Amino acid sequence: MSRFTALAAMGLVSSLSAQAELPALKLEPQITVSGISSGGYMATQFHVAHSTLVAGAAIVAAGPWYCAQNDLGQALKSCVDKAEPAVDLASLQRKAEALADAGEIDPLTGLRADRVWLLHGALDTKVAAQVSNQLQAQYASWIDAENLVYLDDKPFNHTLPTLAAGGDCDKSEAPFLGRCHYDAAGEILTHLLGELKAPLAAASGKLYSFDQQDLGGESAKSLADEGFVYIPDQCAKGETCRLHVSFHGCQQNADAIGDVYARAAGFNRWAETNHLVVLYPQTRKSLFAPLNPKACWDWWGYTGDDYVSKEGKQIKAVKSMVEQLSK
Repeated sequence: MSRFTALAAMGLVSSLSAQAELPALKLEPQITVSGISSGGYMATQFHVAHSTLVAGAAIVAAGPWYCAQNDLGQALKSCVDKAEPAVDLASLQRKAEALADAGEIDPLTGLRADRVWLLHGALDTKVAAQVSNQLQAQYASWIDAENLVYLDDKPFNHTLPTLAAGGDCDKSEAPFLGRCHYDAAGEILTHLLGELKAPLAAASGKLYSFDQQDLGGESAKSLADEGFVYIPDQCAKGETCRLHVSFHGCQQNADAIGDVYARAAGFNRWAETNHLVVLYPQTRKSLFAPLNPKACWDWWGYTGDDYVSKEGKQIKAVKSMVEQLSK
């Protein structure tokens, strides 16, 4: 029995299409990405690695690119709830320039015209404000000022704010969606994509389960067997659509909360009226090498030293998923 089948049997997975095969999609060449917590770190890593492909990124509750510097101790010391000592952004810039010169990430000039939206909740103690401030400073050095939004005064905890889904906004607990009367997904998509049509009251397209090992290839070994993708009816019928990739946070993976993040984060309502496919790749927890007990995305190097580059296993796997969906 697969993990997905087991989850379905327990009632943890719902609203999924019964179709086993994904419809053929016609997708625009550029994409946007977003993520929360470890997924926020991954969204930035994917953006920087593939800035030619990615036109914009939104990050909730995360710190600067390469903050951990391939060192879990450094990650815990300077990149989560503490910032002591603060990361030297100049050294991270030198790392980025070296990778770009070697062709291991896209040229940093490709970031300049991109749109970026950042959020750090004022009640968040799991990621220190100083850590998110450094992400803002880093992006401010890479992109045009008018394209950068940073919100740090909202009374949100370490959670993805929604209009009505999830738990109390002032708490940080599973499924880490906060009923904050704030449509973060809508704010994100509007900033990244421009003026949009009003969302539906409830999404009416289909949330599909797909084989990540198949679409992600050899590099997907540290990821779950199944991922999710939301496909509006018009996209399934062959109309040209855009693609947004949303990275969940630690303990927000399907094994932990089923398809709740993919259903309730808020993106699907907007996707339905705006020709937008939403990809929700999924991690898995591991109690052995690579050690990842909370099913976090790799932002400190548990899959290898090249985790922030185009050859980083998870970056490579998600890139393959994007390419396969386009086929």
